[in-house]
Amino acid sequence: MARRKKGRDISGWVVVDKPAGMSSTNVVGKVRWAFDANKAGHAGTLDPEATGILAIALGEATKTVPFVTDAMKAYHFTVTFGVATNTDDAEGESIATSDARPSDAEIEAALPEFTGDIMQVPPQFSAVKIDGQRAYALARAGEEMDIAARPLFVDRLVLVDRPDRDHAVLEMVCGKGGYVRSIARDLGARLGCFAHVQSLRRVWSGPFEIENAITLDRINEIARTPELDKFLLPIETGLADLPECRMSAEGAARLANGNPGAVISSEAEFGELAWASFQGQPVAVGVYRSGELAPTRVFRL
Repeated sequence: MARRKKGRDISGWVVVDKPAGMSSTNVVGKVRWAFDANKAGHAGTLDPEATGILAIALGEATKTVPFVTDAMKAYHFTVTFGVATNTDDAEGESIATSDARPSDAEIEAALPEFTGDIMQVPPQFSAVKIDGQRAYALARAGEEMDIAARPLFVDRLVLVDRPDRDHAVLEMVCGKGGYVRSIARDLGARLGCFAHVQSLRRVWSGPFEIENAITLDRINEIARTPELDKFLLPIETGLADLPECRMSAEGAARLANGNPGAVISSEAEFGELAWASFQGQPVAVGVYRSGELAPTRVFRL
């Protein structure tokens, strides 16, 4: 007999304003404990020193994590010019310096080269796998790796502030798998002055916005109380980018058993991925075809 997971059978999304100095995994653990949830996961890692939105899924909402992970995300970050580091951020050791500093016009002229469909090499200190090992583990052991470039879609990259000649504040909107540290590193190389990320904040991620986030301090204050449950968003919040199919009672029952179910009304096109609802509650995610939805994920609520 399988062991029953400890904790409440609770499902939904929690939008956390992650503080600096903590890993995303540690934040997930604290949120899971605070809600006494039996299952938790997050949609998109933030570096330990980064702040901002960390969308955490509890229970059945973990089945919708891929749809948030794949969504567009927005970052505000400060770039320091004149210094390259081995981690491409302020936590690393200086490996090269320059007295050169770009003008605002030079920065703005270079930014279009980093927008659209680009190829990006992840930092040496990153979670990508090299021969089965994490790059950061190899980097900490003193190994220098050739990491293959990866495709990234950057929808927006603009200069929003220039506090002084050593720093620039940028805003970036990008798809899955983007490394802001690589953008800063490559921008510094393009401008001939070296650069790294000084600070980074994620301001929205898919359907989640920083204005609606709760701080970890507040979560700790009201942990394991009914008040905390007020910050739990419904499962379907993570499905905002998918069309909805409304089901009959019979269709919902068939989906619950893993079978295709008849759709009453649909916002989806043929062959499109959609989520199914019955009386306003999510039932499944699947592919819509000719009046039916074939489930790929079923919610057990």
